[in-house]
Amino acid sequence: MSNPGATASVPRAAQTLLNVLPRAADVDVHVAGNSVVLAVGRQRLRVGWAGDGGLRSVRQLLDEGREELDIVTARRLSPAARELLVDARLGWADESGAAEIAAGGIVVSREGRAQEPDRLTRWTPSVMAVAEALLCGTDATVAATEQTTGLSTGSCTNALRFLTDEGLLTANARRGRRSARRVEDPDRLLDAYAAAVAADKPRPELQVGLQGQDLLEALDEVGEAWDSASIGWAATSVAAAAVIAPLLTSISSVEVYVEADTPAGLDARAADAGLRPIAGGRLTLRPFPTASVARLATRHDGLRLAPWPRVYADLRRSGVRGEEAAEHLWEVVRG
Repeated sequence: MSNPGATASVPRAAQTLLNVLPRAADVDVHVAGNSVVLAVGRQRLRVGWAGDGGLRSVRQLLDEGREELDIVTARRLSPAARELLVDARLGWADESGAAEIAAGGIVVSREGRAQEPDRLTRWTPSVMAVAEALLCGTDATVAATEQTTGLSTGSCTNALRFLTDEGLLTANARRGRRSARRVEDPDRLLDAYAAAVAADKPRPELQVGLQGQDLLEALDEVGEAWDSASIGWAATSVAAAAVIAPLLTSISSVEVYVEADTPAGLDARAADAGLRPIAGGRLTLRPFPTASVARLATRHDGLRLAPWPRVYADLRRSGVRGEEAAEHLWEVVRG
């Protein structure tokens, strides 16, 4: 039959691939258990589904059955996941409409279009703060999250309700002793949180010069100045990961959250440490994004570090190597 288009009977993996094939293509869909095969003319394509399309999800799919796949599909494949699939000589397609497929006589290359953030817009700073607290081990109760984040009772209540409605928290009962919420799947909560961070609106930032060959040592000196002035700060992304879970061999720039809400505040924090704004500077200053990032920051070897979930999310936004470092960080934290 010709490309059938959308239908409830077609598995999501198959539908994602159908959406990027020409409408006139002669396609038959075969489903047997977890196996999905598309016959495109005389070419048979074995299709797998990698969920959110992050590097970890794709690695898990390949570990489970690399030799049984020709095409990997997902909601939205990350740059690192796409690179992994190219190296594995597998085609891919995602729900944005992007695809890179070369199988037999079938060649598809599409860029896709940006996806709307839809539900991600409901991930307010309060929800993110509560998610950070939960990922760091805080119990999923109003009292515990209120104490950890410093948010109001109402904010914590609403955040926990939202995460429960999203299926990221579960409870054995709606009321009573067994109604306490818990994180059922930390991987899923982490991925949802990281996606929300990636979709969050840009915040003001300031690039400043940082002297010295070793940027972590240089940051340590800058941090001492902020500590002396009782100014909160916390390193994130590559700099923090280099301390918590070293993987990348070189650090060319560092990112730090500081106590400031406006561009003028960032200028003041830079001046407090004797730093000067410079385009392309190796140190980027940003305001704390949530209450939890400030309150859950910890000190390691003289450096103050953002909580690991925020470090993970910021790494995933920094490109292919950053996503690899993020997954290494998660393995270290979990192990």
